[in-house]
Amino acid sequence: MKLSLTRQLLACAGLLASAAAPGLAAEQDHWRVFVADHSAATVRAIDVGTGAVLATISTLGPAALQASKSGRTVFAVQSDADRVSAMASGVALDDHGDHGDLKVSQPYLLNATSRGARPVHFIEHDGQIAIFHDGDGSAAIVSEAQFIKGKLAPRDVKTASPHHGLAVPLGDKTLISIPDPQDPDALPIGMRLLDKDGKMLADHACPSLHGEASSGHLLAIACAKGLILVDTQKQEPQISFLPYPPSLPEGKATTLRGAESLRYFIGNYGPDAIILIDVSAREPFRLIKLPSRRVDFAIDPRNSERVYVFTEDGFLHRIDAIKGEITRSARLTEPYSMDGHWRDPRPRLAVAGEEIVVSDPLAGALLVANPETLAESRRIETGGMPYGLIAIGGAGEVH
Repeated sequence: MKLSLTRQLLACAGLLASAAAPGLAAEQDHWRVFVADHSAATVRAIDVGTGAVLATISTLGPAALQASKSGRTVFAVQSDADRVSAMASGVALDDHGDHGDLKVSQPYLLNATSRGARPVHFIEHDGQIAIFHDGDGSAAIVSEAQFIKGKLAPRDVKTASPHHGLAVPLGDKTLISIPDPQDPDALPIGMRLLDKDGKMLADHACPSLHGEASSGHLLAIACAKGLILVDTQKQEPQISFLPYPPSLPEGKATTLRGAESLRYFIGNYGPDAIILIDVSAREPFRLIKLPSRRVDFAIDPRNSERVYVFTEDGFLHRIDAIKGEITRSARLTEPYSMDGHWRDPRPRLAVAGEEIVVSDPLAGALLVANPETLAESRRIETGGMPYGLIAIGGAGEVH
């Protein structure tokens, strides 16, 4: 059934191509979402257009999902099971300059598995991946290609003690968090730049470090009083600090997202606000208050001036990043209170081309919303408790 669906997609593409003109391929916009269940150890790959389940992949524990920048691989970070598994997304877009070729195939579990003591933060940069292990304070530097080939050859980087940290691969160097020497259970106090042999090159203070994102050649890391900025455009990384201005209320960002087609970041700031961060602006930080407490937020990768935020009252909001204001809101789900544990089942967002997908774990469904009206256009019943989302896809010619 799953294989025949893929064949039908390719067959339809072929018919469209022959109808358009002999020898020409038809362009197709194909999107699928990978959905991690909140409680069950499963990840489903679902065709957004048809709602069909393309694959159900078992893991050893509930997973947080990450996608490679190429979109060819989806990673299931299973902190409680001490491993990171990898899945072939089944979507490949090959750039040919004047057009792209879209290749669609069946998703499947790859053979390679990274093992370590409680992996949490997963960061990819310039073809390399750093998997940080909170359980022992080490990071494994690997690559997507190694996962695809089924044979990992990690470069291990260690810190002084176990802590909730992160690492960023920067060519033959590594930027890695510094644990609090007085209390390893506390958040890290800074970032350390190491050479390929693990020798310290520089330390950068960053108390209460938590949160990282990239936008173009800029990397941002959130601290108690501002952001560490890393410019990776030059051969040697240029590291600076951008402090929060006195005009901002008391607070800090702990989660960051980076835009793709524009150069800016967004972050949480207190329970009911987000900040827009444009490091090139005279006033880099703009605070946007929300009508209710924030649950999740995302930047539209195709239209980076659009930011989507879901709040606990069940509303989806669209924010204009240029104007710095909410431009539309619509009710999608029943309320999801932010009271309780941070890992309680609550909706998550993913932008799939020209549609927004919102998981509704208590209803056992995915809601597909229109980006203009934010209204629900259709519902995909999944059962279980759909939670974390990754959208993979794109537009290209199918031969």
